Amino acid sequence: MADTKQAALSHYDIIRAPIITEKSTMVSEHNQVVFEVAKGATKPEIKAAVEALFDVKVTGVNTLISKGKTKRWKGRPYRRTDVKKAIITLAEGEMIDVTSGVN
Repeated sequence: MADTKQAALSHYDIIRAPIITEKSTMVSEHNQVVFEVAKGATKPEIKAAVEALFDVKVTGVNTLISKGKTKRWKGRPYRRTDVKKAIITLAEGEMIDVTSGVN
């Protein structure tokens, strides 16, 4: 019992947030969803977390690391943090409504 609860909590640590941009809504037409994920998460871990949290069948996971930009604030430079994104391809007929949240 404790193992299943611990596994569920680790799934929430892997999947951070959905990414809702113009480009991510365009890929949703191809049965894909984009999430921000933990930096150290692997593709099998991401697949298991999405399948467990949203009760869908995942056919593919592509990941990328978006490097943080260098910006200035009050004349001083700083660097935004790097973000790891996962593009999840769902099986035919499956869908995730990112606006409703996790049930």
